Order: sequence, then C-alpha cells, then structure tokens
Amino acid sequence: MNETRAPLITPVLVAGCLIILVSFAIRASFGVFQIPIAAEFNWPRAEFSLAIAIQNLAWGIGQPIFGAIAEKIGDRKAIIMGALTYAVGLVASSYAVTPGAHQLLEIAVGFGIAGTGFGVILAVVGRAASDENRSMSLAIATAAGSAGQVFGAPLAEYLLGFMSWQNVFIIFAAAILATLALLPLMKTQPMAARSELEDSMGQILIKAFRDPSYSLIFLGFFSCGYQLAFITAHFPAFVTEMCGAIDPSGTLATIGVSTTSALGAVSISLIGMANIAGTLLAGYLGKSYSRKYLLAGIYAARTVVAAVFILMPITPTSVIVFSIAMGSLWLATVPLTSGLVAHIYGLRYMGTLYGIVFFSHQLGSFLGVWLGGRMYDAFGDYTMVWWIGVGVGAFSAIVHLPVKEQPLPARLA
Repeated sequence: MNETRAPLITPVLVAGCLIILVSFAIRASFGVFQIPIAAEFNWPRAEFSLAIAIQNLAWGIGQPIFGAIAEKIGDRKAIIMGALTYAVGLVASSYAVTPGAHQLLEIAVGFGIAGTGFGVILAVVGRAASDENRSMSLAIATAAGSAGQVFGAPLAEYLLGFMSWQNVFIIFAAAILATLALLPLMKTQPMAARSELEDSMGQILIKAFRDPSYSLIFLGFFSCGYQLAFITAHFPAFVTEMCGAIDPSGTLATIGVSTTSALGAVSISLIGMANIAGTLLAGYLGKSYSRKYLLAGIYAARTVVAAVFILMPITPTSVIVFSIAMGSLWLATVPLTSGLVAHIYGLRYMGTLYGIVFFSHQLGSFLGVWLGGRMYDAFGDYTMVWWIGVGVGAFSAIVHLPVKEQPLPARLA
C-alpha cells in the first residue's frame, strides 16, 4: 500500500513567503535612510537610530499581540490589520520633520511589521505543514525574509538616486498593501493535538512561564536581535565611513560597486543572499538533529565571526567576507527557535508563545540600534557596540545548552 506524502510547497507557504518577503524588504532597507534623513534635517546619528530602535521595540511588543489576535479572530484579519498599520506608519513618517515625530510614528511601522512578519506568518505556515515538513516549511518562510533583504536595501539605494526618501516611503507603503491580494491563499486547518485544544491560552502560558526551558529560550533569543538589528541599521553607515578605499579597477567596480556607500547597501544584500542558504540548511538539519545544539553552534559561530571581523582592518574584501559569513548564520536561528517552541509547547498557541520569545529578540534589537547611535555620537565609532554583540552572542550559545527539548506534556506526565 503506497502512502501519500503531504506536499512541502503549498498555497499557504507560497503566500506566506511573499508577504514576509515584501515586509522584510522594507524593514531591511531602513539602514540606507540613516545618512540621508540625518543629513537633511541635521539630526545627530542617535536621533534616527532611536527611531529604528523604537520600531524594533514596537515590533517586539506587537508580536505576541498580533499572535493572540490571529489565534482569537483569525490569521487573515491579523495580517490585514498589520499591513494597514504598516502602510499608515510609512506614509505618516514621510511627513515627519522632527526627531520626536519620526520616533513616534515608527511605533506604527513596528506594529505593522509584527502583523506581517514571523510571529503571525510562521504560525500559519507551521499549522498548515505536516510534522515531516514543518521544520523545512518554517525554514523556507524564514528564508523568504532573507530574499526580501537581498533586494530591499539596494532597491532603496537605487530609488534614492532619483527621488526623495519621502517618496520611497510612500512606494513601500503601496507595496505592503499589495500583499493583501494573497490572503485568499492563507487558508489553514488547525493541526493541534487534542490535549492542546483542552488548554486555554492562559493555561498554556502559565505552563510555559513555569518551565525553565522557556525562560532559557527567551533569554537566548536576545543576542540574535541585538546583532541583527545593529548590523541592519548601522552597517551601511559603518562601511561608508570606516571601509578602506575601493580600487576603481578592481573586482568590486566590475559589478557596479564604486563607492563605500554602494558597498554598504550591497553588504546588506549579500547577508540576505547567504542567509537563504544558511536558513534552509538550518531547517533541514532541524529535522534530524537537536535544535538546541544547532542554536548553540550558530551563536558560537556568530561570536567568532564578529570578533575576527572587528579585529581585522576594515577593507572592501573583509566587508564582503564578513557579510557572507554572518549572512549564513543570520536568520538560521528563527526556524530552529520557532520549531523548538512548537515542538515543546504545541501548535495551538504557537503564535503567542513564539511572539513572547520574539519580544526578547526585539529588546535586543532596540538596544543594538539605540546603543549604536548613542555610542557613535559619544565616541565617534562603533567599536564598543561590536564587542557587546560578541559578548551577548557567547551568552546565547551557552544558555541554550540546558534547554529540555522533550514536549512539555510528556515531561509533565
């Protein structure tokens, strides 16, 4: 008797990937606006950095909220709310002329990212996938975010070449609204176990909060947010100011990179390209190997890569090598962390439980972006921020080791 295997590629996965791709293409481009906006209004670097930091914090606060909304009133309604909030935040930000106004409006952008990002989309994809395909499905959806990063920053850099940053924001608002056309494909059936359906959201949250492993996963995700947000927001400016001169007859020039500003945008794109492969590999390995040990290995590797990069001279070659190396480890933590949460605590409230863990990620994001701007204004460089990132990366590598991967119901039984 032949068994029919559930397909890996489904309409839900395709639609989820496209929504995340557009959402993250916009999100990943904000570092490119760092210098143009600060220069136009003569703001200190810390002002725009704080706006991006607030955006990341709002994203973290909004993630469990949108996860709970999706589980209470429906995934598609949550995504609609997220896209509308995202678009309103972008359009309103295009009219902001003071640091305070820009920082306030980034709250709406952050909530919009929460409603169209990992917390909601990965929960939908996870529930729609079979047990066999779940790890890989989560990896593919996560990799779609990296695909958005591949062209998000270069697209923003290109558009800034012939239009104002305000108009670019409006174009991005239209793009996120266009993703709502994909919602008819986002139909899922709950795949929770009977024991999960018997628990209310409050009951499963209490069980998770009492479990030390959930706290360790929460703490471990902090460094991921710190490192990623700092690099996304500040690396283009860092490369522009710190990188050695580009040889006009060298390899970079042949691919259209003739300035350090262009190299900064391309570096974000390279990180995204490398991360597609890294994330898919993490999802594949997550099917057969311990997720906690894979996570510990990824954080340890990030620590080494960042330390070596900052200790070496900053040159075009070192920027390219770092971008590829860090990119291969970039979002590889997401399918493993979300898959670990689903494996231990079940699928029914995965969106809310992962959303709370993701809040730790966004606390790290807030500090990474904000400290980057503050320390740059105070010391004139980013050196201390880099070394803090190395330290928290090592912490995350260690803190995942005691996590108990056995499903919670089995442990409680």
